[in-house]
Amino acid sequence: MNWLLSFDGLFILLMLLFPLVFLQRGLHREFQAVFLIATRHETVTVWIFSLVFFPGVMLHELSHFLTAKLLGIKTGKFSLIPQAMPDGRLQLGYVETAQSDIVRDSIVGVAPLIAGCLFIAYAAIYQMHLIELWELLRNGQTQLFLTGLKILPTLSDFWLWFYLTFTISSTMMPSASDRHAWLPLSIFAGILLVLAVLAGAGPWMLEHLAPPLNAFFKSVSLIIGLSVALHLILLIPIFLVHRGLSKITGLDVA
Repeated sequence: MNWLLSFDGLFILLMLLFPLVFLQRGLHREFQAVFLIATRHETVTVWIFSLVFFPGVMLHELSHFLTAKLLGIKTGKFSLIPQAMPDGRLQLGYVETAQSDIVRDSIVGVAPLIAGCLFIAYAAIYQMHLIELWELLRNGQTQLFLTGLKILPTLSDFWLWFYLTFTISSTMMPSASDRHAWLPLSIFAGILLVLAVLAGAGPWMLEHLAPPLNAFFKSVSLIIGLSVALHLILLIPIFLVHRGLSKITGLDVA
């Protein structure tokens, strides 16, 4: 039970990641449907969709590229041009990297998530001042919290930072190819953990390693939670626009 309580931040993080992935995919589908119904042209839809999410795609691919360079991994082609894949997926960008060891490959794969979380944290704390609102909500100051929400959109450049935060949070999740080294690394780390516990290091790790790790997981959970909230806020109006256009035009996307 102590182990579970010591890593409640990790469980919260995992519980938030699943709805983020689900909402991200659903919102992307709704955006594509709106653009396709409005333009009735698949190529134009792809380019509009790509332009909307361009800041996030650029950060995603740049984080792969720069991390690979820092770790001494050879890189090949770098592209931010959208391409339709044979399986029907839309690839918004890619970076070719040489295969390395599982540790460096895993770091390169997780780089977009790290870069995205850092950007969202910066935007939330220093540009949109969301930490102050969070503290008001935590302290039960509901009226002040609601007043702050009303003032928020009037802040200088708020909508720019809102847009950047959304696009980056919506494209920061590592793809399947980014995660290819995670399973063997996780198995290796799990074996090391089991050996350490069997050797009697469990209590020491619980006392010294668990608290900072759990604090880190809770901090990331706040960032992921903000990303989930942004997707929920946008999903409803985009869904309504989709339905409205469908009724007006008599067209829909299967």
